[in-house]
Amino acid sequence: MITVDEALQRVLALAGPVRTEEIDLSDALGRVLAEPVHARLTQPPFNAAAMDGYAIRRTECEQTLRVIGEAAAGRPWTGDAAPGTAIRIFTGAPVPDAYDRVAMQEDVARDGDTIRLTQQSENDNIRAKGHDFVEGSSFDPARPLTPRDLALIAAMNVARLTVARRPRVAVLPGGDELVPPGTTPGPGQIVSSNDLAIASIARLAGAEVDVLPIAADTEESLRDSFARASRADLIVTIGGASVGDHDLIGRVTEGMGMERAFYKIAMRPGKPLIAGKMADAAMLGLPGNPVSAIVCAELFMRPLLAAMQGLPQVERVRDGVLGADLPPEGSRQHYLRASIRHEDGQAVVTPLTSQDSALLAMLSSADGLLVRPAGDPARKAGEKIRYIAFD
Repeated sequence: MITVDEALQRVLALAGPVRTEEIDLSDALGRVLAEPVHARLTQPPFNAAAMDGYAIRRTECEQTLRVIGEAAAGRPWTGDAAPGTAIRIFTGAPVPDAYDRVAMQEDVARDGDTIRLTQQSENDNIRAKGHDFVEGSSFDPARPLTPRDLALIAAMNVARLTVARRPRVAVLPGGDELVPPGTTPGPGQIVSSNDLAIASIARLAGAEVDVLPIAADTEESLRDSFARASRADLIVTIGGASVGDHDLIGRVTEGMGMERAFYKIAMRPGKPLIAGKMADAAMLGLPGNPVSAIVCAELFMRPLLAAMQGLPQVERVRDGVLGADLPPEGSRQHYLRASIRHEDGQAVVTPLTSQDSALLAMLSSADGLLVRPAGDPARKAGEKIRYIAFD
C-alpha cells in the first residue's frame, strides 16, 4: 500500500494536457481561463466625474464662476473652457481637460448662471483615465470565473474567451445488488446512491458527467459499460475494486490494457482504490462503501478534475483543535467524519459517534473530516489537529 500523498501525486499525473475551447462570454460562468484575457480599451477611457456637481479649476475655488455648459454620461461638453467658468456635470461624464476638480452640488450655491462654493473639499471627485485598467491589461484569476469576473471582462470589451474544456466524466456504478432510486429493491438488493453523489462532486468540480446504467457483476457487462465510456476524459467506477470473487474491476481493466498507477492506499475509509490510464482516459476505481467512495472522490477525484482544467492545487487541510479525546490511531491514515464549530477564532473539530463507512446519515450530518496520521498517539480534547471542511 502507498501513502495518501503518494497516491495523490500519481492521480494528478493522470491529468494530461489541458484541453481548450473558445466560448462566448455569456457562457463563461464557472469556466476556467486557458489563457489570459487582455483589455481591448482603457477604463475609464477619459477623466470622468465621480458624482453630480460642477467641473471647475482648483485654482478658482474662491471665485464666483460662470456656468457655460453641461456634460452628462454619453453627452460630453466640447466648448471653450475660458478662465472663470464652470460646467454643470453629472456622474460618469467626461471632465474637460481644462478643469481639474468636480465640486459636489451639495457644496455649491447657484444664482442663475453663476456659482460659488459654500464648502471646500480636498477631494477632486474625478475618476482618472485608466484608473480601473488600461488597454492591454492582463486578467487571469486561476479559478472558476465569477459573475464579478464576467463584468470585468465585459468592460475590457472582450466577447469570446479561450477556456479549459470541461472534463468529460463517465460514472460507472456496478453490482447485482443495486437498483436505481424509485425502484422497489428485491431480496438482497439496495438502492444505488453512490453514483449520484460522485456525479454531483464531479459537477461541482466543473465536469460534464454521464452516469451510466448499473453494470451487472459480469465481465461482459463491465466491458460494455467501458465501451460506452470511451469518449470520457475520466472514467470513475464504483464498487468491484476489492478482492472478492465478484470484484471484477481490476481484472477487466487490466484485460482492456489499463496502465495501473496503483492499487490500495494506506488510508481509512477507502483502502481499495484503483487508479490508472485506459487509452486516453484517466480511470479511478472507487470502493463500493458509500463513505469510502465519497471520501476518495473528495481526496482524489476533485483534485484530478482541477488539474484537468489547469487549476492550481488548493490546500484544503486546515489547523484546528480537537473537541473530544481520541484513542491511538492504527496503521492507516484515518479520515473521521466530524462536526466543526468555531470558538475564539479557531475551529473545534469533534469526531462523530460512529465511523461506520456505510452510514450515509452520519456522513450527511458531518461538517468535514478530521485527519489523523497513521500511528497517531492518543489525543486529548484541546490538542491541535488537522481537518478538511466540506464545502
